[in-house]
Amino acid sequence: MRPPYTGSDLAAMTACEVTGLLARREVSPQELIEASLARTADTEPAINAMPTLCPDRARAHAERLRTAPAEAGPGCLHGLPVSIKDLTAVAGVTLTCGTPGLAGFVPAESDPLVERMEARGGIVMGKTNTPEFGAGGNTFNAVFGPTRNPWDTGLNPGGSSGGAAAGLAAGQVWLAEGSDHGGSLRTPAAYCGIVGLRPSPGRAGGGTREAAFGLEGVHGPMARTVEDCALLLDTMTGFDPRQPLSIAEPAHPFRAAVQEARPGFRVAFAPDLGGFAPVEAEVRDMLAAAMQALEGTGTLIEEAAPDTSGLYETYTTLRAFGQASGPGQMPEAVQAHYKQTLRDNIAAGRALTVDDVMRANRARSLIYHRTREFLLRYDVIACPVVGLPAQPCEVEYPRSVDGRPMADYVDWLRFAYLATMCTLPAISVPIGLTAAGTPMGLQLIGQPRGEAALLAAARVLEQAVGFGHRPIDPVTR
Repeated sequence: MRPPYTGSDLAAMTACEVTGLLARREVSPQELIEASLARTADTEPAINAMPTLCPDRARAHAERLRTAPAEAGPGCLHGLPVSIKDLTAVAGVTLTCGTPGLAGFVPAESDPLVERMEARGGIVMGKTNTPEFGAGGNTFNAVFGPTRNPWDTGLNPGGSSGGAAAGLAAGQVWLAEGSDHGGSLRTPAAYCGIVGLRPSPGRAGGGTREAAFGLEGVHGPMARTVEDCALLLDTMTGFDPRQPLSIAEPAHPFRAAVQEARPGFRVAFAPDLGGFAPVEAEVRDMLAAAMQALEGTGTLIEEAAPDTSGLYETYTTLRAFGQASGPGQMPEAVQAHYKQTLRDNIAAGRALTVDDVMRANRARSLIYHRTREFLLRYDVIACPVVGLPAQPCEVEYPRSVDGRPMADYVDWLRFAYLATMCTLPAISVPIGLTAAGTPMGLQLIGQPRGEAALLAAARVLEQAVGFGHRPIDPVTR
């Protein structure tokens, strides 16, 4: 049963509903800012989702919008409050990346993606919590402490966009920016009962100035509905020469693709990705029920999986390389505070040889082409987001899944690897509650650059399972 919600009617509305009100001037950005602040004050003590707030900055932006309206277009937010993950720079707002060595760092400039979102009417309310440099599937750090799952505050919300997901589920904001490498948009969405989309690299901005050509870590939208998620993707999309991988806006808005969604597509259902990752019985049963509901819409479901040979070695090699060339390049005074799992991953990256990286990149190409050819027969792949329900807050990562030992802090996130390595869009859609009353999501992986079709399929699934989108009051246990 869905927990109660005692917040305002305004905070419970969808982003699309509220932007409609804003466009018709039936509500003001100032009213929404105060509604967001009130709901955050009510829920933040229980979940610690958005520890850094910037209300004065938000109010100043709302005042500017009175005389200089936001850029018109399909992604216009008209003054809607949003949250930004604490890995993405917002001018004048602390950027800690969840590490003590940056606890007092305040950037002078915003990330180009934030600039785009603000130009299109998004008002930044604050920064959401993340594990240190986004490394991990559980959101905690030594600066702000742990974020807790609103559905059960004894459990973690997933990571690394855990603060974003928890805040959305509790109704603190209507839309949230997150990022994803090893499922960091998808896992928190699955555990918090919201929607999280990992888009193609460049679809929602690009990397940092120092890592402008990175393909693995991407920004993406999080929301309480698929249509809201599409709205935010429209807001995020656009070419910027400062981000060389960024992609221009499509001719047809992503939100329109969701509104036009119809059943009848082809799904490859891969409950364990052909034996690639373990799945506990309860999760298997929930996925099977979701597939049955989807099949009832007239959608074709076939149990099939792409060949994942070499995927584990490829992903873990390139992840370690990325950690060594990212967090591993920070000043020693910053690195001195790193948690052990991050240190270990950086050390593994530094120990790689040129041949290791060469083999991983060649294997990645083979995996991509095998998966691309597999998707010639299907529109999407349906598989788990993760293989087990949300874990206790104090557990950094599960040591086993369905009886199989986990080698390290990313081993249990294997279902995230395929989309990341193949640069495929992937989305987590909530499909129901576990026996313990916590959400579980199902992952849909789309075709290359296929966000529009993926979002349409996600909308059909969302309607078929009927999970609902109303925020909840945190359940304290």
